[in-house]
Amino acid sequence: MQGENNTAEASAASTAPIAEAGYEYLLREGITFLNHGSYGACPRPVFEVYQRWQRELAAQPVEFLGRRLHDLLGSAREALAAYVGTAADNLVFVPNATHGMNIVARSLRLEPGDEVLGTTHEYGAVERTWRFICGQAGAEYRSQPITLPVDNPETLIEQLWQGVTERTRVLVVSHITSPTALIFPIAAICRRAAAQGILTVIDGAHAPGQIDLALDTLGADFYTGNCHKWLCAPNGAGFLYARPERQALLQPLVVSWGWQARTPGPSPFQDFFGWTGTADPSAYLSVPAAIAFQTQHNWPQVRAACHALAGQARERIATLTSLEQICPDSPDWWAQMCTLPLPISHSAAGDALKQRLWDEYQIEVPIVDWQDKWFVRVSIQAYDAPSDVDRLVDALSRLL
Repeated sequence: MQGENNTAEASAASTAPIAEAGYEYLLREGITFLNHGSYGACPRPVFEVYQRWQRELAAQPVEFLGRRLHDLLGSAREALAAYVGTAADNLVFVPNATHGMNIVARSLRLEPGDEVLGTTHEYGAVERTWRFICGQAGAEYRSQPITLPVDNPETLIEQLWQGVTERTRVLVVSHITSPTALIFPIAAICRRAAAQGILTVIDGAHAPGQIDLALDTLGADFYTGNCHKWLCAPNGAGFLYARPERQALLQPLVVSWGWQARTPGPSPFQDFFGWTGTADPSAYLSVPAAIAFQTQHNWPQVRAACHALAGQARERIATLTSLEQICPDSPDWWAQMCTLPLPISHSAAGDALKQRLWDEYQIEVPIVDWQDKWFVRVSIQAYDAPSDVDRLVDALSRLL
């Protein structure tokens, strides 16, 4: 339950981590929090590291920002790079994945008639970013339908490629989709795109901490992710990855001292985005603490336990609704977050359900309107217990 201390030493066969001292998130007591996917949640030990960095910055800002920050950020990037499977110079910190996506979208030189292809499963802010950029360039953003249910990666890729034309210059695809919580076959998509000379820009907002990453072998040209969601770093910590041969394509979103740097760093990629003006870097510097926290608590077992509990929620809600599920019950298709169809036919009912779940049951869970159909997206993190799922299922059985 929320507010209890939990240990991450759960076996893959168990359904939730075991409550035990020394393992605590900062969520308010008395609520059922099944919406980790929206903004994440930070463990107390990681948040304490975050506050320590903030105090150090406040105690001597000139020393911290002017003399120490470059090396501190370098160490933090080293830790993050090892975690996501690349070299530190291939990463820069950004506040969030949407910020990273904007850097790429505003840097690529699109021409009139060019096409950028996404899918119907993309995050709304990402779609808006590319529609805006394409509108300015005279290019076109197209959204290729990927129909549900999905059960075969090859079929999904073939559906996606039905939208590819000779004018397709960029492919924008989520690693784990936001509305439908599906894991897309990104490595195969990147290989096929590269063979056709199409740039790949991957929205990995939900991936770090929820699934394993090896960016250098994944094959994406650009990959942007959040550390403050499933990796459980403080809010405001994300990253942008660029393959070395693609880094020269990126231009600064904010021009600062890194442009025409007096003492250039290892690459313009690092110069442009390493310093963009005075800001609080504490969230970035806390990322190694988040990685260490999950390592110390055997996070692969925690993730497996969370998947198992999410599977229980999936099975019980499917029994309640008698609706076909959107994908197989497999970690190949979803991890700690799953999207389940609901028998709702119009927006007023969907909005009312979400409001009543909170007002009457103190359950925080998103009710998703996607492609004129309604779903509940259930996120299970280490702080969730079977009683949280019980409460959701009971509430849905009453309110539906």
